[in-house]
Amino acid sequence: MPNLIDLRRRIKSVKNTQQITKAMKTVSTAKFKKAQRVVLEGRPLWHESPDVLAQLSRWAGAASHPLFAVREEKRVQVIVLTSDKGLCGAFNSNLLTAALEFIRGKAQGADVRLVLIGKKAANFFRKQSFPVEKAYADKTDRLGDADFADLAARLAREFTFQDTDAVYAVYNEFKSVLAPRIMTVRLLPVARPDAAGPDNSVVKNDLVVADAAAPDWEPTAPVLLAALVPRYLEDQLRHFYGESQAAEQAARMMAMDSASQNAEELIGDLVLVMNKIRQASITKELLEIISAVEAMKK
Repeated sequence: MPNLIDLRRRIKSVKNTQQITKAMKTVSTAKFKKAQRVVLEGRPLWHESPDVLAQLSRWAGAASHPLFAVREEKRVQVIVLTSDKGLCGAFNSNLLTAALEFIRGKAQGADVRLVLIGKKAANFFRKQSFPVEKAYADKTDRLGDADFADLAARLAREFTFQDTDAVYAVYNEFKSVLAPRIMTVRLLPVARPDAAGPDNSVVKNDLVVADAAAPDWEPTAPVLLAALVPRYLEDQLRHFYGESQAAEQAARMMAMDSASQNAEELIGDLVLVMNKIRQASITKELLEIISAVEAMKK
């Protein structure tokens, strides 16, 4: 049985740890509120852009822009977004497991290369056999517009010159504070795999959806698409990144809250054990005194 000194030291250690977890929860809460605001403000644009670009690609035709071309997937790039730090529950482990399963499935029929964002992803795939095209493994919480523009230009260039036939992204989407949702999204080619129906309609899930008449392009379609498509790629990369950041901070906030509660319960258990030991020690001393008094009376 531990002595009182060891118990007091352990209680003090747990209290110090609890102070750290509470401080980390406070920091994560502030970062989460900021990331959540960015995500909620950007979602209307981020979620509507793929359908808008798909509609434009159907109107203009696949030949109007090189990023609309749908080819057989022989060379595939996969973007994996994780965090730099841990202490966020199963945020990274679940994502990496899903990403690895998806990559192995694609690798059965294609050459897969990776673009990694986050130190956890870089460390994890360093032990795998898949080649890494680009890695952002330090201070990824500070990525800015220049980084997204550079990455979007790189992906577009490689797709245009047919070094890549498709680009996918695997990331955590912020669904709720309790749990994120792992998403696997095709970024390139831009055109959606919706079949064309009669009278310029589109077949979606076996339903024929009427399509509006093609617009009069001013200026020409290639000129407009040359300006819109690169911006679309940058916005979608911001989308993946923003969702991942919000989900990460929410996961860390919940993990630190759970750790603080566990520390509180552990402190209560240790105090209870310490009180039992003290009570047993006092009872023993009282029995020794009473036994000595009775012996003196005899």
